[in-house]
Amino acid sequence: MQDIDKMVARLKENIARVMVGKESAVELLLCALLCRGHVLIEDVPGVGKTTLVSALARSLDCSFKRIQFTPDVTPSDVTGFSMINMKTGDMEFHQGAVMSQIVLADEINRTSPKTQSSLLEAMQENQVTVDQ
Repeated sequence: MQDIDKMVARLKENIARVMVGKESAVELLLCALLCRGHVLIEDVPGVGKTTLVSALARSLDCSFKRIQFTPDVTPSDVTGFSMINMKTGDMEFHQGAVMSQIVLADEINRTSPKTQSSLLEAMQENQVTVDQ
């Protein structure tokens, strides 16, 4: 138990180097992380939501992607897609943004229901359906 307390304290310290005045948000973020949950961060624009999540990812040495949802984002932008390599003739998989350890999905309500469901499948089912 002491190891977890020390690890959480070190994470808080590291994130505090970047984020000032967001101690409660950092604590809730770390609670969700330890519970393998998801976090909804609501705040006014420009207060550092992306910086906070990016700092968490860097502190944990995790890969991080941010998806800015707009009406033209497709499910394959989220999940990835296979494409033929014209030089070799082989199919190559191009990873989508959700193929990351920490993903920040910004303004998900602005995209189509099909695109939303591609993200929600990854969140709920811990799996990704590609090229369907």
